[in-house]
Amino acid sequence: MNRVYVCSCFGITDKQVKDHAEAGACTPRQIASATKAGTDCGSCVRTIQGLLGRGACPRRELLEKGDAASVLAADPLVPVTAELVEAA
Repeated sequence: MNRVYVCSCFGITDKQVKDHAEAGACTPRQIASATKAGTDCGSCVRTIQGLLGRGACPRRELLEKGDAASVLAADPLVPVTAELVEAA
């Protein structure tokens, strides 16, 4: 098995980044939340951006449709409260 490390600080591979992207992570910040990649020295952030590309992003598509409540509900890092749903 050939591993290509994207983040040497935390041992995160390109496959892990791609797996998180397929699961809905659309930004380096979301990858960092899931894996810590990019949160120490930061040298991998551009590589992560390159892996994420500018392709389709389910969350971005929902926001463009005006469905922010679904985006908030799908993000495990954002606690959904009544105020957030009403604001969306």
